[in-house]
Amino acid sequence: MAQFNLENSQSPPLVQGGAHLLPEAMRQGSPVGPRLVGGTSFAGKSALDLAQIQILAQACLQGLDAARQVVFGWQRQGQSLEDIYMQGITPCARLLGDWWCADRLDFAMTTIASSHLQQLLHDFSHEFLQESPQQRKGWSLLLLTEPGAQHSMGLFMLSEFFKRAGWSVTVGVPQDVIEFKRLFQSDWFDAVGISVSTDRHLHTLSHWLPLLREGADNMNLRVFLGGPMALLAPERLQGLGAEVLAADAPATVAHMSLGMPGTTVKGI
Repeated sequence: MAQFNLENSQSPPLVQGGAHLLPEAMRQGSPVGPRLVGGTSFAGKSALDLAQIQILAQACLQGLDAARQVVFGWQRQGQSLEDIYMQGITPCARLLGDWWCADRLDFAMTTIASSHLQQLLHDFSHEFLQESPQQRKGWSLLLLTEPGAQHSMGLFMLSEFFKRAGWSVTVGVPQDVIEFKRLFQSDWFDAVGISVSTDRHLHTLSHWLPLLREGADNMNLRVFLGGPMALLAPERLQGLGAEVLAADAPATVAHMSLGMPGTTVKGI
């Protein structure tokens, strides 16, 4: 994937005749950013709707600072960062993908806008982790993308929710199967989560996961699979020697926390 200087990114340059690729508001010269968010005019906190998600997507196309200002506006409206992550950034990433599939954006513009979304997660990381921190549990988690994955934003967001819940988290983006195996065996983990975006490595995973689990230091290692494939075609992930979780980040954290050493179950 192309690398970009996120701190200095401005509006992505248009190629000749490329204006039709922009969303409607930008084609008409409408402003994007906090002025379209509505400031603090909402009567109490309300869920982020499609119109506001489109505003964030347009701001990401304009530049990183514009995207930040949209998030600041949502915070002024009373949205928590968890709300913003789940109701704003997550559907915005999907919307950018939809615009690309519909040929409203080219690959370069989609990549730049998506990189701005991911940078938002890094920018607000400290604040998010302090929003409702929990006591450290002593549980360790390795989160991996499939080998050679192009996108890791969803995995990073999931890692933030696990960290906030008291887990110690290591995130890996292996470039090939050799690095995937090395990361899997790099330390003692309570659990390993793998984000599967495509079907390119299903055969590889079916071969290596049982072997990696068998050779793991932790004989009770929990392994789960998530990501786009878990949502779109969970049946393709069955039989790979791991639990398939097609849930959002908070639900995944809650599920994986159950049954871990030291977990207190209500009513017992």
